[in-house]
Amino acid sequence: MRRYPPVTTEPRRAAMLFILVTVLLDMLSFGIIIPVLPKLVEEFFSGDTAQAAVLYGLMGTAWAFMQFFCSPIQGALSDRFGRRPIVLLSNFGLGLDYIVMALAPNVAWLVAGRVISGMASSSFSTAGAYIADVTPPEQRAAAFGKIGMVFGLGFIIGPALGGWLGALDPRLPFWGAAALSLMNACYGFFVLPESLPPDRRTPFAWARANPVGSLALLRSHYELFGLATVAFLGSLAHAVLPSVSVLYMGYRYGWGPAAVGLVMAGVGVAAMIVQGGLIRPITARFGERRVVLTGLLCGSVGFFVYGLASEGWIFCLGIPVMAFWGLTGPATQSLMTRRVSSSEQGQLQGAIASINGMTGLIGPTLFTQTFAYFLRSDSVLSLQPSRLSTSFELPGAPFILASLMLFSAVVIAWRTTKAGGR
Repeated sequence: MRRYPPVTTEPRRAAMLFILVTVLLDMLSFGIIIPVLPKLVEEFFSGDTAQAAVLYGLMGTAWAFMQFFCSPIQGALSDRFGRRPIVLLSNFGLGLDYIVMALAPNVAWLVAGRVISGMASSSFSTAGAYIADVTPPEQRAAAFGKIGMVFGLGFIIGPALGGWLGALDPRLPFWGAAALSLMNACYGFFVLPESLPPDRRTPFAWARANPVGSLALLRSHYELFGLATVAFLGSLAHAVLPSVSVLYMGYRYGWGPAAVGLVMAGVGVAAMIVQGGLIRPITARFGERRVVLTGLLCGSVGFFVYGLASEGWIFCLGIPVMAFWGLTGPATQSLMTRRVSSSEQGQLQGAIASINGMTGLIGPTLFTQTFAYFLRSDSVLSLQPSRLSTSFELPGAPFILASLMLFSAVVIAWRTTKAGGR
C-alpha cells in the first residue's frame, strides 16, 4: 500500500484543506438524510406523528449511546495507529450503513442502521484531534471556526439536496449519502496524509478508552469543569434541532421535505456567514468570554422564537438570531484548550466527544417525548393518563426547553469565566 509522509506539528494549509474537505463530505452525507429520515419512520407508523416522534427519539438515543461508548475507543485507537486509518474506516463503514438504510424493509432495519452509524461515525472527533496535531495552540480557535464554517456549508447543500431527492423518492437521499461517504473514503485513501508521527503515538489502554475515564480530565480544574458544563448544556440544547425540527415544521406549518430542506439550507447559510466570516473579527474585538456569553444569549432567544412562532415566516425570523449562537462553540473550545497542557489536548478532545455522546443519549428522547406529550391530551409515557395529561397544545415546548437550558448556560459561563476577563 502506498505510504504517505506524516504531517508535522507545523500548520500546513494543504493538510487543513484535506481535513476540511473530509468533514464537508461527512456533513453532506449526514445532512442529506435529515429531511427524510423522520418522515420515513412516520410512514412505517401510517402517519402517526406522535408515535414516530417517540421511535425517532429512541433511534437517536441508540445512535448517541454508540457514539458515547465508541468515540473514546476510536480516539484511543487513533492515538495508537494514527488518525488516517480511523477516518478511512469510519467513512467506509458509513457508506455501507447508508446502503443498509436505503434498503430497509421495516423499522427494525432502520434502527440497526442507526446503531451501525453511531459505531462508524468517528470522523468528527478524529478531525478535532487531527487539527490539534497540525495547528499550534494560538491558531486553534480559528481552525475550529473553519470546521464550524464547513458544518454550515454542509447544512446548506446537504438538507437542500436531501429535500429535493426526498421529494422524488424517500429512499433516494440514503443512496446519495452512501455515495458521498464512499467517495470520501476514496478521497482520503489517495490524498489524506497522516497527522500523528509514529514517535508521538501511545499504546492503547482501556483506562483511557472508556467514556468515564475520558471525562476525568474535566474535573481537574474549576474553570474547565464550568466550561464543560456550558458545553454540555449547549450540546444538549442543540439536540432539539435534529430530534424534532422536521416533525415540528411538518406538523405546525405543513411543510414538506423540499420546504424543510430549504429552511435548513437557510440555517446553514446563516451559520456559515457567522462562523466563516464574523467569528475571527468579533473574537479579536470583544474577547472569547464576551463572545461565549453573547452567543449563548442569542441561542436562547432564537430557540424561544422557534417555540412560539405561530407562522412559518416568524420561525424564519429566528434563524439569523440563532446563527450567532455559532460564536459560542469555537470560543468555548478555545477557552478549554487554554486550561490544559499540550500533552492533554488529545484527552480533552476525547472528553468533549464524550460530552456530545452523553447529551445525545439524553436529548433525542427528552425532546421527542416533550414534543409528543404537548401534541395531544394524553402522554405517550403515561401509565395514568389522567395524571400526566395536558390541557393545552404547545408543539413548540421542546424549543422553549432548549431556550431555558441555554439561559442557564449563560449564568454558569458568566460565573465560571468572571475571574478570567477576556
